Amino acid sequence: RCCKGVKMYKVVIIDDEPIIVEGLSKAVPWEKWDCYVAATAESGQSGVEIIQKENPDILFSDIRMPGMDGLAMIAALKSEHPHMQIAILTGFRDFEYAREAIRLGVTRFLLKPSKMEELEEAVSVMVQNLSHMKERTEDGKAVQEEPEETAAGSFIAQNAVKYIEENYMEKLKLSDVADHVYVSQWHLSKILNQHVEKSFSDILNQTRIEKAKELLWEPSLRIGDIAEKVGFLDMAHFSRVFKKFTGLSANEFRNQMKSEKGQP
Repeated sequence: RCCKGVKMYKVVIIDDEPIIVEGLSKAVPWEKWDCYVAATAESGQSGVEIIQKENPDILFSDIRMPGMDGLAMIAALKSEHPHMQIAILTGFRDFEYAREAIRLGVTRFLLKPSKMEELEEAVSVMVQNLSHMKERTEDGKAVQEEPEETAAGSFIAQNAVKYIEENYMEKLKLSDVADHVYVSQWHLSKILNQHVEKSFSDILNQTRIEKAKELLWEPSLRIGDIAEKVGFLDMAHFSRVFKKFTGLSANEFRNQMKSEKGQP
């Protein structure tokens, strides 16, 4: 959607208060900055779906909505869409939260109710940022990874590893973890390789084997039970993975631990 050859910047607004969505859509003179509101959403989940569909240039969003981890969503958006300009709307005066959001790449952190001049200043800055990025790209300058892009990737990797460590005993798939951190499976794989230097399956298996090693200290537990407790459905698979990570079979590992403890 263009006007006289001018790039129209696409805006998405997400807030679970319909009055705020409507107010922002209608009260801000978007045309003044060559912007238009492409879509709105009134929940975090539908908001994520709309963002993936519309790929907006500018996003205004509340980050304290039911069933949504706002910081994880920001990290996901800045990691997959580094050029997207994000303004956060919130009713909470939480300095640490604001600081983390800005570190992850949020352009403006606005407290509700926001004054019109604050909203207009935010739009103006975001459009300027987009314009500078466009100029750099047109000049043929390589757009390097921004510090907030790295921060966002690191944040996603930490969240993903934490989720794996808390759910390793489940039948965990890459798609489950990707859903939890709001990114695609492909993008999560890339982030884990960049920031943890391991694949999803290696992180999961390593977590399971570390837990199995702890359980092997308990003499009353059979190895088959341990394999099941840490999330392996197949004993042969457990044996292969255990040997890959430790160089020993589970039995050999248990016997070695006994001898180190001086047990017969």
